[in-house]
Amino acid sequence: MLWNALTIAVREIRRNLLRGFLTVLGVVIGVAAVVIMVSLGQGATESVTSQVESLGSNLIMAIPGTGVGPSGGSAPGFRLSDAEEIAAGVSGVRAVAPLRMVGAKAVYLQEDWSTQAVGTTVDYFSVAGWAFAEGRPFTEAEFVGARPVCVLGNTVVSELFGQQDPVGARIRLKGLTCEVVGVLAAKGQGAMGQDQDSVVVLPLSTVQRRLAGRLGDRDVDRMMISARDGVSADRVVRDVTDVLRDRRGIRAGEDDDFSVLDTKEIADALSSTTKILTYLLGAVAAVSLLVGGIGIMNIMLVSVTERTREIGIRMSIGALPREVLLQFLVEALVLSLIGGLVGIVLALVVSYVLAQAMGIPYIIDPRINLVAFAFSAAVGVVFGYAPARRAARLDPIEALRFE
Repeated sequence: MLWNALTIAVREIRRNLLRGFLTVLGVVIGVAAVVIMVSLGQGATESVTSQVESLGSNLIMAIPGTGVGPSGGSAPGFRLSDAEEIAAGVSGVRAVAPLRMVGAKAVYLQEDWSTQAVGTTVDYFSVAGWAFAEGRPFTEAEFVGARPVCVLGNTVVSELFGQQDPVGARIRLKGLTCEVVGVLAAKGQGAMGQDQDSVVVLPLSTVQRRLAGRLGDRDVDRMMISARDGVSADRVVRDVTDVLRDRRGIRAGEDDDFSVLDTKEIADALSSTTKILTYLLGAVAAVSLLVGGIGIMNIMLVSVTERTREIGIRMSIGALPREVLLQFLVEALVLSLIGGLVGIVLALVVSYVLAQAMGIPYIIDPRINLVAFAFSAAVGVVFGYAPARRAARLDPIEALRFE
């Protein structure tokens, strides 16, 4: 009986292809919208997590002021000695990299590129998780001697040198001419949307003396602190906070004029927010599936009306009401399943295209595909039941008289 109902359903759909297409269009759009929203949301979550992790492992940031923007608020900056005290006095710290950042235009021959000059120590490359594509980092001796040497990010190399080897070349930053000793491996876009590869890294002493000029003895913009493996990040944050409060003369009961942030917590918070938005958008998109179900119900009601005489003939020669009910229910289910399959295929293609355009990972989650497909089947059964029940309750005599 089920096979016969399926055969009749396929025959009726083939007989009215245009109407069948219009019937499943709502389901196609609904399933595709759900899968696309969830896939892009998962890709965005993965992108945010990887971007924060690319800053460095077990990374803690210390920023003057209570803001988290580039300026770090209006509080005075840190001293180089603050970083040295944290590295020596906090047991859970592996290394500390103080940073002094200056906007500058890098110039090589006829090419120039506006970038960020970062003054720091040798530990910066390990703390921030930088790998080298070419060359080497600057040395401790070059840091102590404030030597004019620099390491370039991948974007700066592309803009200034193209396919040339930059190691050994000399570039200009403001009034400073510095020798390129290394090239950093590409990292890509950062968690806040900035290009991490548009950077020129120099010894902190060189930037302080020859690019930025000293701001008294508090000319460190921020500190990147790497915690040891297996050490509680919360404990390190507390210990660093205690050291900085003591060195900045903040008394008990007074608010901090700096922020100490665990980047893993930031990544978790961003990922959690992205996931919530993903499921919210998926739920909103699922509403279109209900609209598609209403479309199926309306078309099936029209189909029942058009086939009233056929139903009357079947029932007059012995078809039971439950067989008529099954026939129309199977037809609604087949329509919704076709819509679900087409919607999933469409979603996979569109998700791939949008992920490439947005620069986020393309993630296929079989679970959401199965859920969307099952939901489309449920929509067909639920919204197809009313027309099927109406067909099953027709009086055979009245149905045969129907014009």
